[in-house]
Amino acid sequence: MSEVEGTVETGFDWRSATDEQILNLRLCDLPVKIEGTTLELRIKRLYDELDQRQIRFKPYVWLSAEWFTPDGIPGFAIPFYLAHPRLIRLERKFMLEVEGVSHVECMRIMRHETGHALSNAYTLHGKREWREAFGSFTQPYPDYYKPDPSSRGYVLHLNAWYAQAHPAEDFAETFAVWLSSGEGWRGAYGGWPALQKLEYVDSTVCKIRGETPANRVRRKVEPLSRLKLTLREHYQRKRDHYAMEWPPIYDNHLFRIFSQDSHSKALGSAAGFLQRHRRQLRQEVAEGTGLHHYTVDQALKHMINRCKELKLRVSIAESEAKLRATVMLTAQSLNAVHSGFPRVAL
Repeated sequence: MSEVEGTVETGFDWRSATDEQILNLRLCDLPVKIEGTTLELRIKRLYDELDQRQIRFKPYVWLSAEWFTPDGIPGFAIPFYLAHPRLIRLERKFMLEVEGVSHVECMRIMRHETGHALSNAYTLHGKREWREAFGSFTQPYPDYYKPDPSSRGYVLHLNAWYAQAHPAEDFAETFAVWLSSGEGWRGAYGGWPALQKLEYVDSTVCKIRGETPANRVRRKVEPLSRLKLTLREHYQRKRDHYAMEWPPIYDNHLFRIFSQDSHSKALGSAAGFLQRHRRQLRQEVAEGTGLHHYTVDQALKHMINRCKELKLRVSIAESEAKLRATVMLTAQSLNAVHSGFPRVAL
């Protein structure tokens, strides 16, 4: 079975279409929908989880460019690429990972978005108790946020300590943990200040679970049918968003790993070495830092290109060079943490 089984309208042949032809399509012209796909089954699973918690509210969903829940809307958008396996492959080709492609990750993100939608449906963020637990919903959303990985004031759910991005994300992450863990959250967060936030969610949901939401708007924001960008333009913008800048002492770090010694030819070029281990290095550092795979890969790509320009070679044991390269790549990635994570629209 494919990762996501898409429903295709007539008039477009996915099997014969090249990547170039698909990239020239506008998002609004993509022949995909939720019905009949694995997405539909996952949404049903989400609704079943809400039923098990006796929550009457069910968020409505639609396809768009990315995951997001608009302010004031009791529903959320799902990215178009999850509606067809060919689009999943294209997303992976350009971004190196597919956010929400696995069942576990997709459910995790949908629970998070449901937290936003629930808050909008019952206007929870406008209540004093919500503000006391999470802070002011009206504070500006940052383009970048600087998380404290050691903090126990926030639950751990999505990557990059996303609960720390904004009070609204803090609530959504806390709700997602509460929804998915049964009563397990009490033990998992025992002694953490975040436990008080989970207790707030627990008591608040008990109060509203039988109530019909006051906000029952069904407006879809930026639905796929209205997006005029081509896929080529979409991916250019998305890749630009995850690009990185490099510090002026970058070359000094490379010289601590590799050498310009022409006598070390037996161990090969540094660029070739990094290229051989590219996937493993990217995977390890992305998992360790919580950064997007594309961001980490850009750091690796820059390392490879700079090694070519400097004609660097491997002059130490390969295992030691790999360890040092991992440390350097991690350090460069963590620079993004210190300068701030780009806030994604979850």
